[in-house]
Amino acid sequence: MEKVLVLCGGYPQLALIQEFKRRGLFVYLADMNAQAVAVPYADKFLPISAMDVEAVKNAVKEEGINYVITAHADQALMVAAKVSDELGLPCYIDCKTAIDVSNKAYMKQVFKEGGVPTSNFIICRKLDMESIKSLRYPLIVKPVDSYSSRGVRRVDNDEELKTAFDNAVRISKDGSAVIEEFVGGKEVSVDVYVENGKAYVLGTCDINKLPEPGKFIICRGKYPAVLSDDEYNQIVDVANRIAQAFNLVDTPMMIQLKVWNGKVYVLEFCARNGGGIKFTFIKKVSGFDSVKAVADLTLGEKPHVDYKPYPKFICNEFLYCNPGVLDHVENFDKLLADGIVFEYYVYRNKGHIFGDVTCSADRIGCLCFEGDTWEEVAEKRQKGLRFVKVLDTNGNDILKRLPAEFGR
Repeated sequence: MEKVLVLCGGYPQLALIQEFKRRGLFVYLADMNAQAVAVPYADKFLPISAMDVEAVKNAVKEEGINYVITAHADQALMVAAKVSDELGLPCYIDCKTAIDVSNKAYMKQVFKEGGVPTSNFIICRKLDMESIKSLRYPLIVKPVDSYSSRGVRRVDNDEELKTAFDNAVRISKDGSAVIEEFVGGKEVSVDVYVENGKAYVLGTCDINKLPEPGKFIICRGKYPAVLSDDEYNQIVDVANRIAQAFNLVDTPMMIQLKVWNGKVYVLEFCARNGGGIKFTFIKKVSGFDSVKAVADLTLGEKPHVDYKPYPKFICNEFLYCNPGVLDHVENFDKLLADGIVFEYYVYRNKGHIFGDVTCSADRIGCLCFEGDTWEEVAEKRQKGLRFVKVLDTNGNDILKRLPAEFGR
């Protein structure tokens, strides 16, 4: 029996474990969290960090594992590619490419050389105020190798820039940061599959952020994104330019971009589909099973895109908490039973300590609404957010209540 090691124990990896088990493989799971949702589904749980290359390599050798992979997870994919490369195991993405697409500095440079529209930028390890003169405020500062919006800040003057830059390089493993001009307009998340070098758009979402100054933390995705035909065609062109520039042949891909005054500007991308609940979202809105595709690629098979657009409107509402110690959640099951949501996710267990919200990984969960019109979606969302509770150990509801406004 062949053996596969899945890195990280979230919901997408749970689905990947189930996919491999259906195919008769013995499945290991690597995660430091013994309470991770995917743990009970693996044949054997390994309490090691999915980010620790040496620990993963040792486990592969000791257990005689044939494949190492993850799904819908950026940094863990880089570990899978590195371990696979060093041990001569198959992986759908090679180590160099996995590293390249995880580094925002390299990414921005390739965008520039490959004709991918993006904002003006500089990359530096030390803040050179002379070089900043070529850029115009407001600016965005981000570590070159972070994820989940960690360390990403908008700044409007030199003083804010210095503080944000120091924070970004402290977070960065590489010790450097990207400083780029802020692009206005709306943000759109695009999930793609590249088949034989051609990019197919699987779904688009308008992205909303938490109303906290300077931060870029996603609180909502709305499908489909409102785009003109020309804007959509630009996105398809950009996806193909990225695939060509990075020599991507058969791979999932996610692009974050801005649409401003009818023009598309790419913020960044990665060689995997979106995290969190995107694995179910993509299948629902396109008919393409992104988790099955990762399993296919891992085992040397070629997935095929047969796009089937979904006729309804969807809102994925990401939930965050005020500081407190989690005791339990209430009424999530009832929302599902009453048809207010078509699915929901809770990511944290009893005893989890919530502090300030600093990145999208700090969310407690997600509610998924759908309807035949946006008015129906808005009504369900309003009911759902009024009804659910997240209670701390003192009996207080610590769920962040965002403004009721819900526009397109």
